[in-house]
Parts: sequence; structure tokens; C-alpha cells
Amino acid sequence: MFENLSDRLERSFKLLKGEGKITEINVAETLKDIRKALLDADVNYKVAKSFTDAVKEKALGQNVLTSVKPGQLMVKIVHDALAELMGSETVELNLKNKPSVILMSGLQGSGKTTFSGKLAKMLKDKKGKNPLLVACDVYRPAAIEQLRLLGEQIGVTVYHEPENKNPVQIAQNAIKRAKQYGNDIIIIDTAGRLAIDEQMMNEIASIKEAIKPDEILFVVDAMTGQDAVNTAKEFNDRLDFQGVVLTKLDGDTRGGAALSIRTVVNKPIKFVGTGEKMEAIDPFHPTRMADRILGMGDIVSLVEKAQEQYDEEEARRLQKKIAKNQFDFNDFLSQIQMIKKMGNFKDLASMIPGMGKMMKDIDIDDDAFKSTEAIIYSMTPLERANPAILNSSRRMRIAKGSGVSISEVNKLLKQFEDTRKVMKSMTTAKMAGKIGKGGLMRR
Repeated sequence: MFENLSDRLERSFKLLKGEGKITEINVAETLKDIRKALLDADVNYKVAKSFTDAVKEKALGQNVLTSVKPGQLMVKIVHDALAELMGSETVELNLKNKPSVILMSGLQGSGKTTFSGKLAKMLKDKKGKNPLLVACDVYRPAAIEQLRLLGEQIGVTVYHEPENKNPVQIAQNAIKRAKQYGNDIIIIDTAGRLAIDEQMMNEIASIKEAIKPDEILFVVDAMTGQDAVNTAKEFNDRLDFQGVVLTKLDGDTRGGAALSIRTVVNKPIKFVGTGEKMEAIDPFHPTRMADRILGMGDIVSLVEKAQEQYDEEEARRLQKKIAKNQFDFNDFLSQIQMIKKMGNFKDLASMIPGMGKMMKDIDIDDDAFKSTEAIIYSMTPLERANPAILNSSRRMRIAKGSGVSISEVNKLLKQFEDTRKVMKSMTTAKMAGKIGKGGLMRR
């Protein structure tokens, strides 16, 4: 995400490289290039102009320390301005009431139904909530079926009335059902259109009036650029929603919607969708997004994603197995599953400072572990637990069973053995360090 904008901004900062101090002339040249970069990224013209004006005012008002290079100072000023442009602070959902009602709005094709499922899963898995999904798109049978299948996939109940064509009534009935069965979150998926029309607006306004939701979220496809911002304004004028959701931020998006929408509608971006998987949903952090746009990575988000998959008891068990050189393919497979749950590989790599630029032209398949998993699944339980017994005939059978060459099986086994050695040496060194520290303390 934002690769082109990041590159353009980096080139803009180079205009100040080697300059002894910030002056009105070199700031003007840099900001002219930054404004063009923002416009090329499909940022609203008025937003781009006010942004560069604010940066200019801050840059020329700075008393530059001799130890700080002008280029570095400008990066800091632009970073802070970007974070402010996108809202400065993370804004959470209002879930004080029981049940709390969340009404989803947006055009058809924006990813509204899929996001409803993602949000339900996130609230269930990370917040311990008991959500109820409600199908109120009475015009598109596929929408009801899609939501029902998503509910099955994530283990969340879906309320629907296939024969009822009154979405207001369905929403009201769903709330009664939620109170009866103890659901503390109700997520209502509404109908969308290919374009804004009066019927759609009147319908969702009627639902809002009837159920008085705690949150109205406007879901928009980030790839639509300025159209997303214009659509958001029209929806906000009618619904006065509480937050924006940007979907498909992992796609070929220039970033204009993310940078413009907060200013135009004066409502926070609350979530972003970054892939097709049900786990691909992130709270929106303006400061962290500014870090990523300027190529600084986002280590905090990367660590949070890792911690979500981290199990302390499992880690202790694994450490003991590694120390005894008993790490096997069952453990290897569980580690692969954990990494996959963290999200899109390219998106994860971009969170590491400097990696985003390096990975820009590299296509990373989300099924990168597919052949590795196929090889492991082709092993018997005995072979997975005892890699040492994998002789040539067993390897040949595994290759045939997984549909890969014998050389790929051999390559994986070598990588596994190398990984096991490295992990054992690291664990041994860590334990030796603890013993040494304890010995010093006893003295």
C-alpha cells in the first residue's frame, strides 16, 4: 500500500539533501514536489493544498538545530502533518450498550458483507464478545447466502428472514432475538447499490431511525480514490455516520482516500481491510500509517500481530522440545500456521523499516507455504514426529504424495534440519546465559 506515494515523497525530501538550512526557497521547491505527489496519489486538491500550506508554516517557523539536517527535519514535519491529516489518534468503536448495534453502510461491491464477517470475528476472538450478524440486504439473495457462509466459517450466528422483504422489520426482529439469546453485539449488513440513489438512502435512513444504532460505519473501497471521498460525503450528509472503514487497502491503491476522507467528512477512519482472509482487519492508527507512508515501517503493529498468535504455554513446551533436539514436523507445521494467521506476507514485510521499498517489485504469493504444507501432510504421523527415519524410499513416497519433486523434499528436509540446529543453539545459549547470571548472583 502507498508504494508510489512513498517513493515520490522520498524523492521530494532529496531536494533538501546537502542543504545547510531550511529556507523559503528550498522549502517551496520541496513542497511543490510533495503537492504533486499527493495529487498523483488522488488526494483531494483542497486537502493537498491545505496540507502543504501547514507544512510550509511549520517548516519556516522552526529554529533549526545545527545537529539536525534540513531533510530530516522536513521528514519529521511531514510525518506529523500526515498523522494529523488522518486523524492523529485511533478512535475505537462505541460498545457501551448491551447489546451494542453496529449498522454497516456503503455501495455494493465495497466489501461491506465481508467486512461485517471480519468485524464479527475480531470482536469474538479478541474482545470476547458474542456477536450476531444480521442480513438486511433483501434485494440480493447472494448477499444473504454470503453472510450465512461467513457466519459458519467464523462460528457466529447469522439472523436472516429469507421471505421478509422489509429490512427495518428484520433489523428490529434481530435485536429482539439478540436480547433473548444474550448477544452483546449486533452487526447489521444493509443493501448497497452500484451508485447512490434515493431509495437506498431512504431505506438505510429508516433502519437508522427505527433501531438507533450505537455505531454507523461507512465501508468504502480504497481503490476508488476520490470517488470514495465523494460517496462518503453524500452518505455522511444523510446518515451522520461515526466512522469510516477502508477496504482493499492491500490492492493497487494510491492512498488518496485514506489521506482525504478524514478532512472532507470530519469522521475518523476506524478500520482498514488488508486482504481476503477473515483475519485481515486492522484498527486504523494514523501515526503508524504515517510511518509506513514515509518508509519507516510499523514495528508496533507487527509485534501486536505476533502477540495475537503467541501462546505462552505453547512457547514453553516448544522451548523444552528444542533444547532436547525434539523439534519435529508437527511443531514446524504449527509455526507455519501461526505465521499465516498474521496476514498478507507482503504487508507484514512492509512493517519492517526499509523492507517496504525492497519488496515493492517482488510478488509474494500468499500460498508460499503451500508446497511445504503438502510435503508435511504427505508424511505419516510417525515420520512427522521422527524426521530421522526419512530414508530415500520414504522421501520418494512423500514426493509422489505431495506432487513435488524429490529434490524439493530433500531441500525442505535440509532447511528443517538447519532450522532445528539454529533454534537449538539459540536456546542453549539463552539457557547458559541464565545459568551464568544465576551463578554470579550466588557469588
